[in-house]
Amino acid sequence: MKKYLLLLMTLSVNICIAQSWTKNYEYVDDWKCGLAKVEKANKVGFVDQKGKIVIPLIYDDAYAFSEGFAAVKSDGKWGFADSTGKEALKPQYSDVCSFSDGLAKVEKNGSCGYIDKTGNIAIGLKYTFAGNFADGLAPVCNEKGLWGYIDKTGKEAISFKYKFADSFSEGVARVMKDGKWVEIDKYGKELK
Repeated sequence: MKKYLLLLMTLSVNICIAQSWTKNYEYVDDWKCGLAKVEKANKVGFVDQKGKIVIPLIYDDAYAFSEGFAAVKSDGKWGFADSTGKEALKPQYSDVCSFSDGLAKVEKNGSCGYIDKTGNIAIGLKYTFAGNFADGLAPVCNEKGLWGYIDKTGKEAISFKYKFADSFSEGVARVMKDGKWVEIDKYGKELK
C-alpha cells in the first residue's frame, strides 16, 4: 500500500511541476505538431511541451499548426511560421487558411489563390472566395458568384454552377443548388 501511495504522490508532483508553466499564460491551446498556441497580454506565440517558448509572443493572432506551419498575424497581415520558430513567410496577406493537402488559401486585395509550402503562388489569386483543399479538391467562387471545385493544379474539376460549396470530407461535399443543400461526390455527382 505504501508503494502505491508513494507512486501516486510522485506522479502528482511530476504532473504539477510539468504543467506549472501554463500559469504564465492567459490561454493555452491544444497541442498540434508538438506545440501549443499561448496568449498573454493580447499577444500569441507557441511553446513546446516543456513550456519552452519556440515562437515568441509577438503576434496578434495565430492558427494552430497544420502540416508543419502555423498561420500568424502581425499588423493586420497574415503569414506563416514553421515549427522551429522561423518565419517561413512574412505576413503580407489580408486572410489565409491553414495548410491542407500541401496548399494554403491566401487572400490579397480581395482575390484568393493558393500558396505552396515554400511560399510560392501555386494557384493564382483570381477567385472571390475560396476554401481549403481536402481530398485533392478545393471549393472556389468565380467573379460571377458561382462556386465550383478546382484540383491542386488549378484546373476546374467540378463546374462553377453552385450558389455555395463546402470543402470535401471523406469524398463528400455539400453544395447549394436551386436553393437546397445537396451532397455531391468528387466527380460532381449528386448523392441520394
